[in-house]
Amino acid sequence: MTDRRSHWDAVYRTRRPESVSWFQPSLRLSLEMIRRTGLGRDAALIDIGGGASTLIDDLLSIEYNDVTILDISSEALLIAKARLGERARSVNWIEGDITTVSLPPLRFDLWHDRAVFHFLSAESERGAYSDAMKGAVRPGGFAVIATFGPNGPLKCSGLDTARYSPDSLGRMFGDAFALTASEVEIHTTPSGARQEFVYCLFQKLA
Repeated sequence: MTDRRSHWDAVYRTRRPESVSWFQPSLRLSLEMIRRTGLGRDAALIDIGGGASTLIDDLLSIEYNDVTILDISSEALLIAKARLGERARSVNWIEGDITTVSLPPLRFDLWHDRAVFHFLSAESERGAYSDAMKGAVRPGGFAVIATFGPNGPLKCSGLDTARYSPDSLGRMFGDAFALTASEVEIHTTPSGARQEFVYCLFQKLA
């Protein structure tokens, strides 16, 4: 965990947030998937690896009032807090590794992850992530997960990555979550490269 934390702290310490390959000024497809759930503005949301992401800006702007941001990198969290200014006080911040962190049981109506899960290369890490999601999402709640698609890159930020189709991603979470929708996005990086992402919307079964 320490090596992983050091890696991401170095990334956010040495690079501007808008220069990293996964940067988007607004996570349009994530927001669309969240809207599809029909959850109200008082729903409890958690963004996994959302440290420097702009998703929190949009969620606050459309008046979601119970949002938690979890990130392994303290540097990423500092970037988001500085950008939000006074609005950062309305956000719950957690610095931690999703494969080891302890989350409140059945706390969240929606779990969001764009570009974390595909960095988990070990089966034990994927299992720990799945267990965390199952334990933290309420029955009937949702998960929006975006990973590199079947034609996505095999490396990102110097690390190996996995690639998933909607079906193979769904198998990672067993029978606890049902896949209800999926979308493919061709993301253009700040340097002009094109990356295939697969966005999946899951619902936790009762």
